[in-house]
Parts: sequence; C-alpha cells; structure tokens
Amino acid sequence: MRQTQLGKGGKRFKLHSGWWFDLFNGAFMVVFALLILYPFWQVFLLSFSDGREATTLGFHLWPQSWSNEAYRFLFSSGEIMRPYMNSILRTIFGTALEVLFTILVAYPLSKKELPFRGTMTTYFIIPMFFGGGLIPTYLIIRSLGLLDHFLVLILPGAVAVFSIIIMRNYFMSLDVALEESAHMDGAGYMTLLFKIILPVSTPVLATISLWAAVEHWNAWFDAMIYIRDRNLTVIQVIMREMLMSVSDVSNDLMFDNNTNQAKLAMNNVRSAIALISIGPIILVYPWLQKYFVKGIMLGSIKG
Repeated sequence: MRQTQLGKGGKRFKLHSGWWFDLFNGAFMVVFALLILYPFWQVFLLSFSDGREATTLGFHLWPQSWSNEAYRFLFSSGEIMRPYMNSILRTIFGTALEVLFTILVAYPLSKKELPFRGTMTTYFIIPMFFGGGLIPTYLIIRSLGLLDHFLVLILPGAVAVFSIIIMRNYFMSLDVALEESAHMDGAGYMTLLFKIILPVSTPVLATISLWAAVEHWNAWFDAMIYIRDRNLTVIQVIMREMLMSVSDVSNDLMFDNNTNQAKLAMNNVRSAIALISIGPIILVYPWLQKYFVKGIMLGSIKG
C-alpha cells in the first residue's frame, strides 16, 4: 500500500507503507551493533588507559591519556614471545592436520559403495557420546612418549568426529555427475577428491578450518596437563598464570617506586591479557565468516 504526500514546491512523492518499519529496523540494528561492539571497545580502552582512570567506573568512549604500561608489564617478563609462537604454530599445524584427516575420512564415508560404510560411521560416532576420561587419556599419552612433546598438542585432536560428519554430509549432497565423467576417463578417487570435489567445497572447508583454529588457539588444559617444559607451553597457560597472579594482588593499583604514581591497575592488565589472547583469531574470523553459515547448512542436508 502506498501513501501520496505533498512535498516542497507542490510536488508529490510516494511513501511505502513499510517506510516506518524500515526506519525503525535500521535504527534498532545500529543501536544493537553498538551495544555489541562497546564491550570490546571498553576492553581496548582499559588496556591502554592510565592506572587511575582504569579504576574509575563510568561510560568511556576515549581515554584521557594513553598508556602502554599494561603491555610493557606483560612483555617485561620475557616469557610471552616463545609461548605465543608455540600457540601460532599449534594453530597452524593442528588446523592443517585436522582438516586433512577430516577430508580423508569423510570422503570414503560419503560413498555408498564403501563396504561396511554404516558400521564404520557408527564406529566414528560412538566417541562423540562416550569418552575414557582424563586418567586413561593421560596413561595413553604417557605410553606413547608424548609427554613434554609438542606433538601432544596436535595429534590427540587430529580426528574431529563432528567435523567428519559435517563434511561427509556435504560430500553426499554434491551431484554425482561431478565425478562420473572424470571417473569414466580413468580418474582415481584421489584425483576426483583433490581436483574436482575440494575446489567446490570451499564453504565447508572454511567452516571446518575455523572450528579447528579456534579450538586449537583457545586450548590450554592439555598444555597444562601434558607439558612441563616452559619452552613448549602455549600463550593461554602463561596468560592464565599471569591473570591468577594479578588477581592475588591485594592493592588494585600498582605504583612506580620512583615517582609514587599509579602507573598500572589490575583492570589494565586483565584487558591487555584478553586482547593478546584473542588477537590472531579475531583477525582471521572476518575473512572466513562469510562461508560459516553456508558451510553448516550445506553440510547438514543429508544424514
């Protein structure tokens, strides 16, 4: 339904009946986006704020004075760079290995001509619901000689069953005509997989890669249990230890011994730790987010 109104100069213009709804919807989404972004902005400001200002409550859009004391405090110990690199290497190699194993398992399971296909699928699904627990897992890791070894951060999580099921369902949803012509020309299964199937599987590959990268980057418990060598630990363990040590400080302000000025507050340190911990992932996520929903939907068509 349209409404005709008189504008300037006697000219008439038409308004859609949904004009007010579009205006309200747009304003609501802007406010909603700001409400989501402000906590991240607040953490960013606190990490670069002065110690005194960080202890005050209130609504802040810009700090009165910028300070990098929180980051100087965190990096002054010299224990961050090596664990930070370990986390990056773990995320890269762990994600690559998990995606590779996911592809190599999901593709055969997607073939109806595979013998005992249903039995093998059930075999992979069972660990999703039943696990051995921490003690049996630790005993297996120790028997394999992986304690205090970098591979202990990568190998135990190399097979992600949920990702295998999603990718298997995606492969099953593809048109069989994609492979038939190449198969008739003599192409083998590995050629079909890497030259025909994977190039059209970008959404699900991006989704699986994002899941694996976030999982490896956020993981800290396995490093705390299996790693004793400080040169092999990850940044999340170091950040946790720093956060716990900061929480034990009774005074909320840390003073400079020379000037007796409050240079750093606990809120500064906590915010800096949060930003350091999420840095790489929050930079990668926007590039993969456009494939995220599409990959999940395409991978859930068939069971």
